[in-house]
Amino acid sequence: MLEVLLVDDEPFILQGLQLLIDWEKEGYHIATASNGQDALDYIKDNTVDLIIADIKMPVMSGLDLLKALRTELKKDTYFVILSGYAEFGYAQEALRYDCADYILKPVEKEQLLSILTRVSALNTEKTSHKRDVMKKEKAYMERTLMHLLSGKYDASELDYLKDKTNISEEKCYVEIQLDDQTSGEETLDVDKKQQIGKVYAAACDYLKEDAIFCIRDISDSEQVFDIGFIYSESMGQKLQLTSEEYLESFLDYMMANTGLALTMFVGKDVADIRNISKSYGTANMLHSLQGFREKKNIYFYNKEYKVGESGLIICKKELDALIVAIERGEHVEIRKCVDDFYEEMQKTGMTHATMTLNINYLLFQLIHLASELDSEVNQEEILRIISVSTSDDGTSRGGKTHLCRMSYAYGEYLSQLRKNVSRGVLGDVEEEIKKNYASNLTLKDLSEKYFVNSAYLGQLFRKKYGCSFKDYLNKKRIEEATNLLRKTDMKIYEVAEAVGYKDVDYFVNKFIEAMGCTPTKYKKNI
Repeated sequence: MLEVLLVDDEPFILQGLQLLIDWEKEGYHIATASNGQDALDYIKDNTVDLIIADIKMPVMSGLDLLKALRTELKKDTYFVILSGYAEFGYAQEALRYDCADYILKPVEKEQLLSILTRVSALNTEKTSHKRDVMKKEKAYMERTLMHLLSGKYDASELDYLKDKTNISEEKCYVEIQLDDQTSGEETLDVDKKQQIGKVYAAACDYLKEDAIFCIRDISDSEQVFDIGFIYSESMGQKLQLTSEEYLESFLDYMMANTGLALTMFVGKDVADIRNISKSYGTANMLHSLQGFREKKNIYFYNKEYKVGESGLIICKKELDALIVAIERGEHVEIRKCVDDFYEEMQKTGMTHATMTLNINYLLFQLIHLASELDSEVNQEEILRIISVSTSDDGTSRGGKTHLCRMSYAYGEYLSQLRKNVSRGVLGDVEEEIKKNYASNLTLKDLSEKYFVNSAYLGQLFRKKYGCSFKDYLNKKRIEEATNLLRKTDMKIYEVAEAVGYKDVDYFVNKFIEAMGCTPTKYKKNI
């Protein structure tokens, strides 16, 4: 609906204009005012697409209203003067202030409808132009922010940001990802993309004009489905909220409006947007080391890492011994080294920050070992998955038992890398899918069958086939479904069950995504 404001000091004129045509049918909602000042006050607080005002009124005339609209409020609202023949000189003056048209009293229905049609067309054109401008500006802002996050930007990009935000204001990078428990390897990539699309839409709806600082699919990892956001402290101040309250409210809104479980990683605060790449790095660190943190919906770097605490000590001797034991896969020695590490930590005075520093040292050394054996996969992501998978509700993340379990699992993973077990496994898995595609195959079951870490097998699958295991399996099932539809008289539900789908509706949806039509239409076309 377009908004029209009718302004006249004579009530019967206003009533006549309202009854002359079916405004709602023409796509307009009516508001009225009895003089120019009342109209001006209304326009300050409300959106108006068309103003039809009498030229001579008490308090403020239509001409003075037009001047105030153009010079004081700087609005380009479509303005139509309502005048009598004797007031034509006033109408001519109004044209100098960009008055779009004038109507002589008494108003004729066809002339009024003609104006409404013209305003509707201009509004459509204006909306389309505004959308194009916003789309181009959003694309440029995304490119600028990506350059800033990588630490590679130029002066022109900083100049551009000066018009959009206070670049010296304290900011931080915020990462929002689909929760692992609701978007694991067993979820199709196409479904994850739809989910993150819903998250992005909800984020933009919450952020409103600040949505320009939100970026979709910011991670360079194929396995991470996320959005990124540059938070400025003024965003919370506008709502009289602290940064923590604002971000918690932001996350709650997205989860409530998408029905999805999400995890937020809030990077380190930086005093200038030029340093936002440092905040970006700390948010990624939170993600990589999430498996050694208590499970939460939101992680704040400034809380997880007690910045400014001095006198931190790394128990290098004990950790280096643990790394050697992990490399050798010696479970008894791993347990002893973990006990020695915790005993030494107790002696030196274990604090949250000290434990964080020591665990970081251990995990980065383990990533380095794995990268030397296979640098083509995302070793940080594999370590994170192993860390998460070896903790459960009864085991404290980062505690002694969890560290032992993670070390056992990582030792076995390193052993698999050294033996290059992946060389023949992918062929075996591919053959398994060909033979048993209709069964309830999972990456976890196959990894156990062929003695390969499931996170590593998932990454190998992506590297070779360019998609997840689940996507590959789904593709095979749809391929077999098309064969059955071509060569047999089986019913749709029979085909779905034959290729491994228990839910017919789900099968139909996946078939449409892959083939562009329903199974019934596909069979009919054949």
